[in-house]
Amino acid sequence: QVQLVESGGGLVQAGGSLRLSCRASGNILSINVMSWYRQAPGNQRDLVAAITSGGATDYADSVKGRFTISRDNAKTTVYLQMNSLKPEDTAVYYCYYKTGQVKYWGQGTQVTVSL
Repeated sequence: QVQLVESGGGLVQAGGSLRLSCRASGNILSINVMSWYRQAPGNQRDLVAAITSGGATDYADSVKGRFTISRDNAKTTVYLQMNSLKPEDTAVYYCYYKTGQVKYWGQGTQVTVSL
């Protein structure tokens, strides 16, 4: 079992910044991918950014140049630095852990960007 605990969401004005954190605990394997997804009301859950245990990253086109995903040296916490936020970034952001066929989701944290 792997537990994911997210924090850092909130309300921010357009143009502002937020930093999300996701701490993983439990049976964490050394080779894994940790990601952030988001889901706005009425929409599907979409990938925002991902980072492998080797440090490779991937981003949705809509956030490239504005968001940065990173992880700590212990590789148990992943961060999402979100800059130049736009109202369309408003969503529930979910942390995701995958190793092989094993997948876990966090409980989600709300990010709201106002005009």
